[in-house]
Amino acid sequence: MLTDTSKVPCSGQTRWSHHPGKRHTILKRCYPDPESSFDCFELSKTFHGDLQGTGAGVMLSGGDPQAGAAGYVAIETVDGSLGGRQGSFALQQFGSLHCGSLHCGSQTLHYEVVPGSGSGQLDGLTGILHLNIDEDGTHRYELEYEL
Repeated sequence: MLTDTSKVPCSGQTRWSHHPGKRHTILKRCYPDPESSFDCFELSKTFHGDLQGTGAGVMLSGGDPQAGAAGYVAIETVDGSLGGRQGSFALQQFGSLHCGSLHCGSQTLHYEVVPGSGSGQLDGLTGILHLNIDEDGTHRYELEYEL
């Protein structure tokens, strides 16, 4: 997990902060189509920790997750408070499961705050969300952000 706070901001007014927490996710299929080469899901999330709020969005996925080779993209809006500041922002996500000769069983997960998406007291927010999934399925995140 990245915890490097040595980044030099463009302005003396910005700061990097790290905020760990947990989240709960519910997926609902957008439309059941067994003939489709991809799936669509509506996301519903609850964030706990220094980021308190809810998220809603859409995920598109393809590949064969049972075989360990699949990928997805998603975008969601998050409404709530971060470090006591109220507002909203969007997260874009990219993920893949790899099952090749070198990478079988590995995964790539990338979450980023969509530039320009912050509103309210979160206007100007940028950052990266690091996600770890425990063996019991608990999702733990660390949001590294600049505001």
